[in-house]
Amino acid sequence: MCAYVLVAEDDNMQAELIRRLLVKEGHTVQLVGDGQAAIDQAAHRSPDLLVLDLMLPKVDGLGVCRAVRRNADIPVLMLTARSTEDDVLLGLDLGADDYMIKPYSPRELLARIRAVLRRSRQRGESTPVLRVGDITVDPERHTVTCAGALVNCTPGEFAILHALASAPDRVFSRRELLQRTRGYDRVSTERVIDVHIANLRKKVETVPRKPVRLITVFGIGYKLSGDVHG
Repeated sequence: MCAYVLVAEDDNMQAELIRRLLVKEGHTVQLVGDGQAAIDQAAHRSPDLLVLDLMLPKVDGLGVCRAVRRNADIPVLMLTARSTEDDVLLGLDLGADDYMIKPYSPRELLARIRAVLRRSRQRGESTPVLRVGDITVDPERHTVTCAGALVNCTPGEFAILHALASAPDRVFSRRELLQRTRGYDRVSTERVIDVHIANLRKKVETVPRKPVRLITVFGIGYKLSGDVHG
Protein backbone atom coordinates (compact mmCIF):
# COMPACT_ATOMS: atom_id res chain seq x y z
CA MET A 1 0.00 0.00 0.00
CA CYS A 2 2.66 2.51 -1.09
CA ALA A 3 1.53 6.12 -1.15
CA TYR A 4 2.72 9.65 -1.85
CA VAL A 5 2.67 11.46 1.51
CA LEU A 6 3.09 15.20 1.97
CA VAL A 7 4.42 16.08 5.44
CA ALA A 8 4.02 19.68 6.62
CA GLU A 9 6.12 20.07 9.76
CA ASP A 10 8.38 22.99 10.70
CA ASP A 11 10.32 21.02 13.32
CA ASN A 12 13.16 19.54 11.26
CA MET A 13 13.82 16.67 13.66
CA GLN A 14 10.15 15.68 13.76
CA ALA A 15 9.85 15.98 9.99
CA GLU A 16 12.91 13.79 9.41
CA LEU A 17 11.64 11.18 11.88
CA ILE A 18 8.31 10.98 10.05
CA ARG A 19 10.06 10.84 6.69
CA ARG A 20 12.26 7.92 7.76
CA LEU A 21 9.29 6.01 9.21
CA LEU A 22 7.28 6.43 6.02
CA VAL A 23 10.15 5.65 3.64
CA LYS A 24 10.81 2.46 5.60
CA GLU A 25 7.16 1.53 4.97
CA GLY A 26 7.72 2.01 1.23
CA HIS A 27 6.04 5.40 0.84
CA THR A 28 7.27 8.39 -1.17
CA VAL A 29 7.58 11.46 1.05
CA GLN A 30 7.71 15.21 0.37
CA LEU A 31 8.63 17.49 3.30
CA VAL A 32 7.60 21.14 3.57
CA GLY A 33 8.26 23.51 6.46
CA ASP A 34 5.43 26.04 6.29
CA GLY A 35 1.73 26.22 5.56
CA GLN A 36 1.94 28.10 2.28
CA ALA A 37 4.42 25.57 0.91
CA ALA A 38 2.00 22.80 1.92
CA ILE A 39 -0.86 24.45 0.01
CA ASP A 40 1.33 25.04 -3.05
CA GLN A 41 2.74 21.49 -3.06
CA ALA A 42 -0.71 19.90 -2.64
CA ALA A 43 -1.95 21.94 -5.60
CA HIS A 44 1.07 20.90 -7.68
CA ARG A 45 0.73 17.20 -6.89
CA SER A 46 -2.21 15.89 -4.93
CA PRO A 47 -0.92 13.59 -2.16
CA ASP A 48 -2.50 10.33 -1.04
CA LEU A 49 -2.15 11.68 2.51
CA LEU A 50 -1.27 15.00 4.13
CA VAL A 51 0.42 14.76 7.55
CA LEU A 52 -0.15 18.27 8.87
CA ASP A 53 1.27 20.03 11.91
CA LEU A 54 -1.21 22.47 13.43
CA MET A 55 1.38 25.13 14.36
CA LEU A 56 3.01 26.14 11.08
CA PRO A 57 4.53 29.47 9.98
CA LYS A 58 2.94 31.62 7.23
CA VAL A 59 -0.34 29.65 7.21
CA ASP A 60 -1.29 27.53 10.23
CA GLY A 61 -2.51 23.96 9.94
CA LEU A 62 -6.17 24.92 10.17
CA GLY A 63 -5.73 27.32 7.25
CA VAL A 64 -3.93 24.65 5.25
CA CYS A 65 -6.64 22.09 5.99
CA ARG A 66 -9.33 24.56 4.97
CA ALA A 67 -7.52 25.35 1.69
CA VAL A 68 -6.73 21.79 0.59
CA ARG A 69 -10.14 20.39 1.54
CA ARG A 70 -11.76 23.14 -0.53
CA ASN A 71 -10.08 21.88 -3.70
CA ALA A 72 -9.61 18.13 -3.28
CA ASP A 73 -10.63 15.11 -1.21
CA ILE A 74 -7.18 14.69 0.35
CA PRO A 75 -6.98 12.60 3.54
CA VAL A 76 -5.47 14.66 6.38
CA LEU A 77 -3.80 13.47 9.59
CA MET A 78 -3.33 16.45 11.87
CA LEU A 79 -0.52 16.68 14.44
CA THR A 80 -0.96 19.07 17.33
CA ALA A 81 0.76 20.07 20.56
CA ARG A 82 -2.55 21.60 21.62
CA SER A 83 -4.60 19.16 23.63
CA THR A 84 -7.71 21.31 24.02
CA GLU A 85 -10.89 19.77 22.66
CA ASP A 86 -11.84 22.91 20.75
CA ASP A 87 -8.67 22.84 18.63
CA VAL A 88 -9.07 19.16 17.84
CA LEU A 89 -12.74 19.47 16.98
CA LEU A 90 -12.12 22.51 14.79
CA GLY A 91 -9.55 20.54 12.80
CA LEU A 92 -11.99 17.68 12.33
CA ASP A 93 -14.74 20.14 11.44
CA LEU A 94 -12.52 21.48 8.64
CA GLY A 95 -12.14 18.00 7.19
CA ALA A 96 -9.19 16.34 8.93
CA ASP A 97 -9.61 12.55 9.01
CA ASP A 98 -7.66 12.02 12.21
CA TYR A 99 -5.41 13.76 14.69
CA MET A 100 -2.58 12.95 17.07
CA ILE A 101 -1.46 14.95 20.08
CA LYS A 102 2.27 15.46 20.57
CA PRO A 103 4.30 13.76 21.86
CA TYR A 104 3.27 10.57 20.08
CA SER A 105 4.88 7.18 19.63
CA PRO A 106 6.25 6.34 16.16
CA ARG A 107 4.43 3.01 16.30
CA GLU A 108 1.05 4.63 16.90
CA LEU A 109 1.72 7.26 14.23
CA LEU A 110 2.30 4.53 11.65
CA ALA A 111 -0.84 2.70 12.79
CA ARG A 112 -2.91 5.86 12.34
CA ILE A 113 -1.38 6.52 8.91
CA ARG A 114 -2.13 2.95 7.80
CA ALA A 115 -5.73 3.30 8.99
CA VAL A 116 -6.30 6.60 7.15
CA LEU A 117 -4.74 5.25 3.95
CA ARG A 118 -6.75 2.03 4.20
CA ARG A 119 -10.03 3.92 4.56
CA SER A 120 -9.06 6.19 1.68
CA ARG A 121 -8.34 3.21 -0.59
CA GLN A 122 -11.59 1.53 0.40
CA ARG A 123 -13.52 4.52 -0.94
CA GLY A 124 -12.57 3.46 -4.46
CA GLU A 125 -13.58 -0.19 -4.10
CA SER A 126 -16.68 -1.40 -5.90
CA THR A 127 -19.43 -1.41 -3.27
CA PRO A 128 -23.19 -1.01 -3.63
CA VAL A 129 -24.98 2.32 -3.35
CA LEU A 130 -26.85 2.54 -0.05
CA ARG A 131 -30.33 4.06 0.00
CA VAL A 132 -32.08 4.99 3.22
CA GLY A 133 -35.26 7.02 2.83
CA ASP A 134 -34.33 9.93 0.58
CA ILE A 135 -30.60 9.67 1.33
CA THR A 136 -28.19 7.81 -0.95
CA VAL A 137 -24.58 7.00 -0.09
CA ASP A 138 -22.34 5.95 -2.97
CA PRO A 139 -19.04 4.54 -1.63
CA GLU A 140 -17.52 4.09 -5.08
CA ARG A 141 -18.04 7.70 -6.14
CA HIS A 142 -17.76 8.96 -2.56
CA THR A 143 -20.95 11.00 -2.95
CA VAL A 144 -24.06 11.61 -0.86
CA THR A 145 -27.42 12.93 -2.01
CA CYS A 146 -30.41 13.98 0.04
CA ALA A 147 -33.78 14.39 -1.65
CA GLY A 148 -31.92 14.36 -4.96
CA ALA A 149 -29.49 17.16 -4.04
CA LEU A 150 -25.75 16.55 -3.78
CA VAL A 151 -24.40 16.86 -0.22
CA ASN A 152 -20.79 17.94 0.25
CA CYS A 153 -19.35 15.79 3.07
CA THR A 154 -15.94 15.74 4.69
CA PRO A 155 -14.26 12.30 4.86
CA GLY A 156 -15.24 11.92 8.52
CA GLU A 157 -18.85 12.85 7.85
CA PHE A 158 -19.03 10.48 4.90
CA ALA A 159 -17.62 7.60 6.94
CA ILE A 160 -20.18 8.11 9.70
CA LEU A 161 -23.08 8.39 7.26
CA HIS A 162 -21.89 5.28 5.41
CA ALA A 163 -21.78 3.33 8.68
CA LEU A 164 -25.28 4.47 9.66
CA ALA A 165 -26.67 3.78 6.17
CA SER A 166 -25.27 0.25 6.22
CA ALA A 167 -27.85 -0.65 8.89
CA PRO A 168 -30.88 1.67 8.69
CA ASP A 169 -32.73 2.30 11.97
CA ARG A 170 -30.06 0.44 13.91
CA VAL A 171 -28.69 2.50 16.81
CA PHE A 172 -24.90 2.93 16.77
CA SER A 173 -23.08 4.04 19.91
CA ARG A 174 -20.48 6.79 19.63
CA ARG A 175 -17.80 4.22 20.39
CA GLU A 176 -19.00 2.00 17.53
CA LEU A 177 -18.96 4.91 15.12
CA LEU A 178 -15.46 5.88 16.19
CA GLN A 179 -14.27 2.33 15.62
CA ARG A 180 -16.03 2.14 12.25
CA THR A 181 -14.74 5.46 10.99
CA ARG A 182 -11.27 5.65 12.50
CA GLY A 183 -10.12 2.04 12.44
CA TYR A 184 -8.98 1.82 16.04
CA ASP A 185 -10.47 2.01 19.50
CA ARG A 186 -7.92 4.21 21.31
CA VAL A 187 -9.50 7.63 21.12
CA SER A 188 -9.46 10.56 23.48
CA THR A 189 -13.02 11.79 23.08
CA GLU A 190 -16.33 10.60 21.68
CA ARG A 191 -17.35 14.25 21.29
CA VAL A 192 -15.87 13.99 17.78
CA ILE A 193 -18.93 12.04 16.65
CA ASP A 194 -21.30 14.67 18.05
CA VAL A 195 -19.54 17.37 16.01
CA HIS A 196 -19.78 15.35 12.80
CA ILE A 197 -23.46 14.57 13.42
CA ALA A 198 -24.21 18.24 14.09
CA ASN A 199 -22.51 19.22 10.83
CA LEU A 200 -24.32 16.49 8.89
CA ARG A 201 -27.66 17.67 10.24
CA LYS A 202 -26.99 21.13 8.83
CA LYS A 203 -26.60 19.47 5.43
CA VAL A 204 -29.39 16.87 5.36
CA GLU A 205 -32.07 18.15 7.74
CA THR A 206 -34.63 20.84 6.88
CA VAL A 207 -34.61 21.94 10.52
CA PRO A 208 -31.31 20.73 12.06
CA ARG A 209 -32.57 21.21 15.62
CA LYS A 210 -35.55 18.96 14.85
CA PRO A 211 -33.92 16.09 12.93
CA VAL A 212 -36.04 13.48 11.18
CA ARG A 213 -33.21 11.60 9.43
CA LEU A 214 -30.23 11.56 11.82
CA ILE A 215 -31.91 10.63 15.07
CA THR A 216 -30.41 10.80 18.56
CA VAL A 217 -31.30 7.88 20.81
CA PHE A 218 -30.56 9.38 24.20
CA GLY A 219 -28.12 7.47 26.34
CA ILE A 220 -27.14 5.20 23.44
CA GLY A 221 -26.12 6.96 20.23
CA TYR A 222 -27.43 7.69 16.74
CA LYS A 223 -29.39 6.06 13.93
CA LEU A 224 -30.34 6.89 10.35
CA SER A 225 -34.10 6.71 9.93
CA GLY A 226 -35.51 5.01 6.85
CA ASP A 227 -38.96 6.59 7.29
CA VAL A 228 -38.21 9.85 5.48
CA HIS A 229 -38.85 10.01 1.73
CA GLY A 230 -38.39 12.85 -0.72
